[in-house]
Amino acid sequence: MTDDLIDRLSSDLRPVRTGGVVVRLGLALSAGGAVAFIGVAWLLGLRPDMARAVSSGMFWAKLAYTGAAATAGFLCIERLSRPAGKVGLRLAWLGLPLASLVGAAVIQLLDVAPGGGRHLVMGGSAMVCPGYIAATSLPVCLMLIWALRGLAPVRLRLAGAAAGLAAGGLAAAIYSLHCPESGAPFVAIWYTLGILLPAAAGALAGPRLLRW
Repeated sequence: MTDDLIDRLSSDLRPVRTGGVVVRLGLALSAGGAVAFIGVAWLLGLRPDMARAVSSGMFWAKLAYTGAAATAGFLCIERLSRPAGKVGLRLAWLGLPLASLVGAAVIQLLDVAPGGGRHLVMGGSAMVCPGYIAATSLPVCLMLIWALRGLAPVRLRLAGAAAGLAAGGLAAAIYSLHCPESGAPFVAIWYTLGILLPAAAGALAGPRLLRW
């Protein structure tokens, strides 16, 4: 009986092409990111000073940090989409950009004139920034969850968190094209919170949404 069952289950197996997992996840990330970009551009608008902003170091620092978060999350879900996959040191991709950002935030706070620290931390949009990033991440999260459901993750909570981290990082990068905030303390606190919100939601929803 057992041998017959094994034979039936394995009779129509097809080999997965090399790189198939990365392609599936990459397409999901790209499709979700495209929808997120359109949403930000349409509902919030891109920075009107974009031509001047691209000459600012902080503009690229925001993209480097958020891109590192998206990359770390993507590398993690690429491994966790397989039954024996382990995260290993993939989260270390986020270490250097985060340390650099925190270092820049400390330097700015130490160098600012008395009374100016609050503006560096709060900017003009601290109360809405994390929520906007989390909302922007939604289409990316949904596409990554769809992609993972067609694969074979077994550590569902961790896979959900990694998907949320990738989605949050990409969403924060897209949101930065709208956000004019240039304080390193602002980015270190509020962008990080915005990235962590979908990661936490993914961890909570992973066992339910990724069950197979």
